Amino acid sequence: QVQLVESGGGLVQAGGSLRLSCAASSRTFRRYAMGWFRQAPGKEREFVATITWSGGTTYYSMKGRFTISRDNAKNTVYLQMNSLKPEDTAVYYCAARQGVAGTDGNEYDYWGQGTQVTVSS
Repeated sequence: QVQLVESGGGLVQAGGSLRLSCAASSRTFRRYAMGWFRQAPGKEREFVATITWSGGTTYYSMKGRFTISRDNAKNTVYLQMNSLKPEDTAVYYCAARQGVAGTDGNEYDYWGQGTQVTVSS
């Protein structure tokens, strides 16, 4: 069982930056690939970024503005978001899955409660 707790969301102006954190409870955190997803009001959940258990490989739905990273010693995964736009406004969720990293949320086993990111224009 893995419990995930996101933090770092908030209100930011367009062009600003935020760093989201996701702390995991499991001592086996390093066995899990991690992902970030988001869901805007009235829209379906969408994939943002994923990272392998070692941190050696990452994949993004959008290149350049977001960076996913992890610190296995701290059981934490991060999402650095730069040059934020109003369309990035959403609830951001982190998720964990055993095995390889992936973009399909249905393949993730554990989810956090989400953190709200609001970007004003």
